Amino acid sequence: MSNYIEPTDQLSTEAKNFVRALHSLREEVEAVIWYHQRIDVSDDEALKEILKHNRDEEIEHVCMVLEWLRRNMPGWDEELRKNLFTEGPIGHSEEGNDHHANNPDTPGSLNLGSMKK
Repeated sequence: MSNYIEPTDQLSTEAKNFVRALHSLREEVEAVIWYHQRIDVSDDEALKEILKHNRDEEIEHVCMVLEWLRRNMPGWDEELRKNLFTEGPIGHSEEGNDHHANNPDTPGSLNLGSMKK
């Protein structure tokens, strides 16, 4: 199975690096899931401690890839700054504070305005 949906000879090195990073991110998150489930069902405390350590290492890897994406792929920096380490509801940018939905002059807007009533 290919990691690409477009012909690789037409993709830039930068685009291929983005694919590598995004696939690595997915794999690291999957590893966190696997370790977390193993921790939950294990009845051996020593094994649980090892698995917790392994899970936390995978979380570190997730964070490292996210930081690479933030520094290198358009859109990540803005979204991470807007959505991480904030207070209040997690979906705050989608709940009334999204100026894109209410401002038809925003670049990229479809000029439909808010559809919320």
